[in-house]
Amino acid sequence: MSTATLTSATTETLIGRYYECFNRGDSDGMLACLAEDVVHDVNMGERRFGKEAFRAFNARMAHCYKEQLENIVIFSAADGARGAAEFNVVGTYKNTDEGLPPASGQTYVLPAGAFFAVKNGQIVRVTNYYNLTDWLMQVTGEVG
Repeated sequence: MSTATLTSATTETLIGRYYECFNRGDSDGMLACLAEDVVHDVNMGERRFGKEAFRAFNARMAHCYKEQLENIVIFSAADGARGAAEFNVVGTYKNTDEGLPPASGQTYVLPAGAFFAVKNGQIVRVTNYYNLTDWLMQVTGEVG
């Protein structure tokens, strides 16, 4: 898909496909939506570059968390170059993630959002946001 054919509808379809793959646990399907040199900004984390870094991130996430996204609402710019999504993350903390509290199967529901840049029919940037303090309170039971 060339830049000239990029539209709001094609961007929303691409982001929708990305999240359908997420909810199926289909990391390869998610990767198929991304450009080779994708930039991945994780909430409160380091910026990652490229599909291989994204693949490694997904593997760690699948090991530590079981998540489904619900109530996904997708938005996009009229020219399709940028998009965004808002959703709820419904998850289980399965295995302790480095630097975070111990996991013991705690469940959580966390409002979240993401911003996307799209070029030539592929996602070139994904930026995720959520409230880490809210997540920590849910998995530890402590009020901040």
